[in-house]
Amino acid sequence: MKILVTGASGFIGGRFARFALEQGFDVRVSGPRAEGVEHLVRRGAEFIPGDMTDGLLVRDLCVDVDAVVHCAGAAGAWGRAQDLHRDNVLVTENVVEACLKQRVRRLVHLSCASLYFDGRSHVGLTEEQLPKRFKYPYAATKNLAEQKVFGAQEFGLEVIALRPRFVTGAGDMSLFPRLLKLQRKGRVAIVGNGLNKVDFTSVQNLNEALLSSLLATGSALGKAYNISNGTPIPLWDVINYVMRQMNVPQVTRYRGFGLSYSLGALNEAGCKLWPGQPEPALSRLGAQMMDKDFTLDISRARHYLDYTPNVSLWAALDEFCGWWKAQETTYR
Repeated sequence: MKILVTGASGFIGGRFARFALEQGFDVRVSGPRAEGVEHLVRRGAEFIPGDMTDGLLVRDLCVDVDAVVHCAGAAGAWGRAQDLHRDNVLVTENVVEACLKQRVRRLVHLSCASLYFDGRSHVGLTEEQLPKRFKYPYAATKNLAEQKVFGAQEFGLEVIALRPRFVTGAGDMSLFPRLLKLQRKGRVAIVGNGLNKVDFTSVQNLNEALLSSLLATGSALGKAYNISNGTPIPLWDVINYVMRQMNVPQVTRYRGFGLSYSLGALNEAGCKLWPGQPEPALSRLGAQMMDKDFTLDISRARHYLDYTPNVSLWAALDEFCGWWKAQETTYR
C-alpha cells in the first residue's frame, strides 16, 4: 500500500511515517524543509517539498497513493484565529479535495480530544459528547476540519478520524519540555488540589491505532474514535514523575484555580500585545487543563479497531525522558 503522511516533520506524523516504513508501506511525505524529514528519507520515504496551504501541491502529493494519513495541523492551541483556521481547516480542505480529485481510497484524519474540552471536568467522554459551543478557536477549527472530512463520505471517500489525548513519547515537544524549562526556574505550581485525573496516549499505541485505521473495513469506517492508554492517572503524579526522571525539583507549590485562571488571562493579554504574540507560559485554557478531570471512553476503538493500548504510560514517559536527555546533551 502506498500512503501519504502529512505533517511528517512533526512529532506524531514523523513517528507514524517511520512506523509505516517499518511495516513495509510505501511512504510519501511532504514538508517545507527537507531537513525535517531526512531521517525518513534515509529509511526509504519519498519526499516532496512544499506548503500544504497550496491546493495544487496537495493534489500532486496525492497522485498514485492508496491512502492519506493526515497529521498536519496547528501544533498547539495558542495562536491567532486566522492562523488556526488556515492550518487546521484550509489544509484539511485541500487534503480532502485532493483525495477526491486523485481518487484516493481512504483518508485517516488525526483530530484531537481537545474538541471536548469546555473548561469543566469530564470522566469517560464518548465520541458523541461534543459541546454545543466551542470556547476556543483551536477546538472550533479542529471540529470544522472533522466536518470537512466526514462530508467527503458522500462522494465515496472512506474516512476515519482519531481523537487522541496527550500523546507522548520520544519526540514529544508539546507539554513536558515547556514544564521542565519553567520548573527549572521554580515557576510551576499545582493548580487546584492536584488530584485531577487525565488520559495520556503512548505514541506507539497511537501508531497501532493509525495502522488499524488504514486496514479497517466495513462498519469501522466513517467513525470518529477516542484514543488513549485507557488508564486515567492524576496529572500531577505524571508531571512529577517526569521531573524526578529528569533530576528537576518536583512541583510542590499549590495555587488556587481562580488565581491561576486570572493569571492566565493577564498573560494572554500581555502576549497579544507583544510583537509576534508569543505563547504565554500560562493561559486560561492551560489553567483549566491543569485543574480538571478529563478522561475518555475508548470502548468504540477497542470494538471496531481492535485497539489495545499495550504500551504503558510509564514506558512512554521513560522513552520521552531518555530522548529529551539526549537532546539536551546534544545542544548544550
